[in-house]
Amino acid sequence: MIEASAKVILPGATIGILGGGQLGRMLANAGSAMGYRFVALDPTPDAPCGQVADQIVAAYDDREAARELARRSDVITYEFENVDAGVAAMLMDESYVPQGSELLYTTQHRLREKRAIEAAGVKVAPYSEIRSVDELREAVGRFGLPCVLKTATGGYDGKGQWVIKTEAEIEEAYETLSRAKTELVLEQFIRFDKELSVIAARSPQGEIRTFPAAENIHVENILHLSIVPARASEDVQQEAERLAARIAEGLGVVGLIAVELFLTADGELFVNELAPRPHNSGHYTMEACRTSQFEQHVRAVCGLPLGDTTLLTPVVMVNVLGEHIEPLLQHVAAADTAAAKYDVAPKVHLYGKHEAKHKRKMGHINVLAANVDDALAWIAETNIWRV
Repeated sequence: MIEASAKVILPGATIGILGGGQLGRMLANAGSAMGYRFVALDPTPDAPCGQVADQIVAAYDDREAARELARRSDVITYEFENVDAGVAAMLMDESYVPQGSELLYTTQHRLREKRAIEAAGVKVAPYSEIRSVDELREAVGRFGLPCVLKTATGGYDGKGQWVIKTEAEIEEAYETLSRAKTELVLEQFIRFDKELSVIAARSPQGEIRTFPAAENIHVENILHLSIVPARASEDVQQEAERLAARIAEGLGVVGLIAVELFLTADGELFVNELAPRPHNSGHYTMEACRTSQFEQHVRAVCGLPLGDTTLLTPVVMVNVLGEHIEPLLQHVAAADTAAAKYDVAPKVHLYGKHEAKHKRKMGHINVLAANVDDALAWIAETNIWRV
C-alpha cells in the first residue's frame, strides 16, 4: 500500500529530528554522507546530535520550537518514541511527518501496542490490564509466579517494571508502580531460551526490508551484547524476520521498527516490545551490513528505494556504559594484542555525551570477526567490561 501523502525527499533537503541523542547523531552522520542537512530539537545544550547538526534547544512539548523545526525542515522524523504525540500530530498539519503520530500513539502505551501486535496476527505473552490490587491478585493467580507488572507508559532499560516472584510482593509492586499515575499491565513470565530482535524498514511506497535477527544479552536490564548471526536455527531467524515484516505492514510503519522477541526452548516466538525508530540492537548494521539501519531510516522517511540489508560479516555489538569509558580509552590508546590474536576488528563509536554516568549508554563497539565466538573471546579478554 502506497501512502497517499508519500513524497520523495532528495539529497540536499533538510531532515528535522525530534530528539537530539545518540540515535539522532548517527542518523545525521549517515544522512549527511548522502547529502542531507539536519536540524534537531532537544532540550540539552550541545546534545550528541547537536554536535554534528544544527540544534534548536527547547523542550519536546514546546510547540513554538516545534514550529521552528517545521519551518527549517523538508521532512521530520523522531529518534525516540517518548516524543509528545500531540506535538507530532500538530507537526503533521504544518510539515511532512511520514511516520505520522498514530504509530507513536500506539507504541507509547503497552496495552495499545500489544493489541496492535495481536491485530497483525503475531503472538505476545498473555497479559491483563490491572486497575486495582485485587485485579492484580486475580491475574497473578491465573498467570502463576513469577510474572511481570509494568507501567503502560514510560519506562526503559528495566525501569517501570517489577518482576513479582512471591505473593507477598503483590501489594508493594502495585503501590510502587501505581505512583506513575498510568495504567498497569501484568504479563505472564515467558521462560525464554534467547532474546532476539529484528529491525524492519518500510517505505511510504510499501517496500519492506528486514535486517538479520540479532541475539541479545542483557545485564541488569540493559542491553550488553547483540550477536549476529543469532545463535538460533535458520528457520527461527527467518520466522523472526517474517514476523517483523508482518508487524511493519500491519501497523503501517514508515521508517524503522525494532521488534524484540522471546524465543522459547520449543522454538516459539513471542513479541515482547516494539520501538518505532533506530534501535540499540541494530547498531551492528553500521559496519556489518551493506546498508546501516540509520541510512535505511533516512531512505525510508525520504521515500527513496530501501537499501540491501545483506550481512557482510559476523559481528558482536557491545555497549559501552559510563563505567566503561576510562578502561576503553586506556585500551584504544595502546596496541590491541587481543584483536590481533583473534583476528577481529573492533570499531568504536562514542556518542559525545558530556557526563559518563554509571549505567548510562556512552557508546558501543562493533566487533567484526570471522565468527561470533572470536568476537566474544575478544570482549572477554579485554578488561573494559569487568569494572
